Amino acid sequence: MTDSAFSAVKVSEHVWWVGAIDWSLRDFHGYSTERGSTYNAYLVMGEYPVLIDTVKAGFRDEMLARVASVTDPNNVKVIVSQHAEMDHSGALPQVIDIIKPDKVYASQMGVQNLAAQLHHNHQITAVKDAETLKLGGLSFTFLETRMLHWPDSMVSYLAEDELLFSQDGFGMHLASGRRFADETDPADMSFEGRKYYANILLPYSSLILKLLERVGKLDISIKTIAPDHGPIWRKDLGTILGWYAKWAEQKPENRAIITFDTMWQSTALMARVIADAMSEAGTDVCLMPLHGSTRADVMTELLCAGALLVGSPTINNGMFPTVADVLTYARGLKPKNLIGAAFGSYGWSGEACFEVEEYLRQMNVELAAPALRLKFVPDEAALSQCREFGKVVASKLKERVGA
Repeated sequence: MTDSAFSAVKVSEHVWWVGAIDWSLRDFHGYSTERGSTYNAYLVMGEYPVLIDTVKAGFRDEMLARVASVTDPNNVKVIVSQHAEMDHSGALPQVIDIIKPDKVYASQMGVQNLAAQLHHNHQITAVKDAETLKLGGLSFTFLETRMLHWPDSMVSYLAEDELLFSQDGFGMHLASGRRFADETDPADMSFEGRKYYANILLPYSSLILKLLERVGKLDISIKTIAPDHGPIWRKDLGTILGWYAKWAEQKPENRAIITFDTMWQSTALMARVIADAMSEAGTDVCLMPLHGSTRADVMTELLCAGALLVGSPTINNGMFPTVADVLTYARGLKPKNLIGAAFGSYGWSGEACFEVEEYLRQMNVELAAPALRLKFVPDEAALSQCREFGKVVASKLKERVGA
């Protein structure tokens, strides 16, 4: 091992982590990442070195420095690109130019996507689904995981170390000096894993259930899960596998998310009274004002919730912009098994609630009650309507989940 500005971290007998830490990342295509992220790449030291994935373009030198702490980067003979998204492939063309590997492998869709996205002129060889290759004297099996979460996605299994390079699966956006899940606060692992699933993988839950079933039927043993973001799992793998099975199933719980925005606090007052009534009825409630909650925060809390209530004042004959933003985002992530309702204060025409209801219908959310529309500042009689509204939704949610 040579002196280097950045050091690799030993993962298993043959595998080293050689990725990069992005401490400053705060947004990942619309998903708020207040705690940064890592771009995990892995060096497999067999008869010759194999590099699994690269990093975001700006972190190329950090990755190569970590490789250099184990071996001369020019010794790397093979690169495996598991996913064409730029946070993993951005540095790939430059890395190929620098180290000049004998072979670069990707999935069949990966070959196409890398060419279309990076406009490179390098030769990349496609591997087939379930194909096993000997690389550096070690056995690698490649499994396509299409739409988890891109069409080109695949994972790689290193038989000798019983290690799964899981690409974006089982990962999270969490910058840390600790490389392993068992070194990290369990509460951080649970929250950031949940947030990542809700904002990246949720639309593909049915595919995740099929993948878990497929991996379970394979005649392999997995002792380590090495994702492309966040800490590496080398102990208690049942924890992360159990989380994914639960999150993918999306079985609704007796929990309601109430998200809203407000102009003159009337819709906010409605939200608080509705939340209070639902809590008294025995439903767990999370109130999320959009002045202080991001779209990613809302989706994180919505994972496995049973109800989504959305409040908006009417502005310019429509819903408030932040409400439109979170509903557009949620619609794309396709949460399932929800009931819901709309509410809000208005002064003149009051179209916002109707627009909210239309979004909820498009998301296949079952409307538990007609929209509650109150004019201007709610008085005591109007607030009584809010309480009744909350009780009705809570009752229907409890009936739905069997609480």
